[in-house]
Amino acid sequence: MDPAGQDINLNSPNKGLLSDFLTDVPVDTGVTARPPAVEGLTEAEEEELRAELAKVEEEIVTLRQVLAAKERHCGELKKRLGLSALGELKQNLSRSWHDVQVSNAYVRTSEKLGEWNEKVTQSDLYKKTQETLSQAGQKTSAALSTVGSAISRKLGDMRNSATFKSFEDRVETIKSKVVGSRENGSDSLSSPTGSGDQTLPDHTPF
Repeated sequence: MDPAGQDINLNSPNKGLLSDFLTDVPVDTGVTARPPAVEGLTEAEEEELRAELAKVEEEIVTLRQVLAAKERHCGELKKRLGLSALGELKQNLSRSWHDVQVSNAYVRTSEKLGEWNEKVTQSDLYKKTQETLSQAGQKTSAALSTVGSAISRKLGDMRNSATFKSFEDRVETIKSKVVGSRENGSDSLSSPTGSGDQTLPDHTPF
């Protein structure tokens, strides 16, 4: 027989046949099942902890609201005082650097670096290196001085040579000719005010 057509009357002699058919049907009792208690806690302790958790979360929300109000008030005060964000940043950086300088770690590090520097400068290797560099610098300076003297001497010899003097004389000659031609050209130009005694050329057409 089709299970859908079975008699569901509780007084029916076939009521036992429905047990297998209704086994997997979920039953809603209308009551939400309570989660099992945390292991190691009684029900009363769990309730107390949950109440305390709710109280702490409420306090956190309240503190956030108070902090936001304080930040707004702080911003208004800075705006009225003319304090900019850049100036505040510089002040914070200066204060932070001062805190770093006076910190124990910075002081100890500075002292340690000073000790290392003293040990390095007093070591034989450092002294030998410094002497070597000093000698190399002196030799380089002497070599450069020698090269400069040689170049100056060479230039002096060139100026005293016959070829250089001949070239210099030619330049002076060309210069005097150019200057003289310019002076002669300016003298030959007649002034409009001084041309009254001269006879103008006849431009009568043929």
